[in-house]
Amino acid sequence: MRILITLIPNKNASYDAINKHHIQAFIYSLLKNSPFDVLHNLKGFKYFTYSDIMPVNNFEENKPKYMVLSSPSSAFIKYIMEKINETKKGKIKEINFEVSAKKIPSRYLSKWITASPIVLYKDNKKNQYFSFRRDSNIEFFLNRLKENALKKYNAYYNDDLDFEGPIFDRMKFGKSVAVKITKGRDEFIIIGSNWKVLEKFRVPRELRKFYRFLFDCGLGEKNSLGFGCVNELRII
Repeated sequence: MRILITLIPNKNASYDAINKHHIQAFIYSLLKNSPFDVLHNLKGFKYFTYSDIMPVNNFEENKPKYMVLSSPSSAFIKYIMEKINETKKGKIKEINFEVSAKKIPSRYLSKWITASPIVLYKDNKKNQYFSFRRDSNIEFFLNRLKENALKKYNAYYNDDLDFEGPIFDRMKFGKSVAVKITKGRDEFIIIGSNWKVLEKFRVPRELRKFYRFLFDCGLGEKNSLGFGCVNELRII
């Protein structure tokens, strides 16, 4: 399930005044004293993700921006949506926003586009990220992407799903990105990649639940920090 969050700032600010850690903190603030409050300190997968804030330009007073929040847990998404529409206000970093949220109807297509970069660890070493600028092995990327997806799915559903073949049949690369994150006084860089097309030509019936899960949970690592979010690719 996914929602579209509208953010209307009360002042002008540069786009990079807010980074993904600030957005994550805002989401956790909405969960305070709720059944989902434990997510903040829970180790392992947290099963939600969110897009970059769009459009990618500076914040202008009273001019709306948008972001998608998604999760395989409909209860989690419904709680966030109700909390946002109840409070109608929020603060991210030093910017106050008028906020609202609405459910996004989703037909679930087998052709996606990234709404935030996909991040994968290199050689299972945390904070060492796969980079197409440095690491040209697409086979490694695809294997790691599938391995991570199956691990998340099986942990969420307590299952042991596995299948032959690649996770996608067609992929069109966008670009490599380096995203700066600040947490208190600490600053670090996360490497990821954007994709113009992620397509599975035919999703067999027995894998529809798996791809539905991925669509809502996100691809790769650090989903709860707003990485690996995907959207339907629509031809307009």
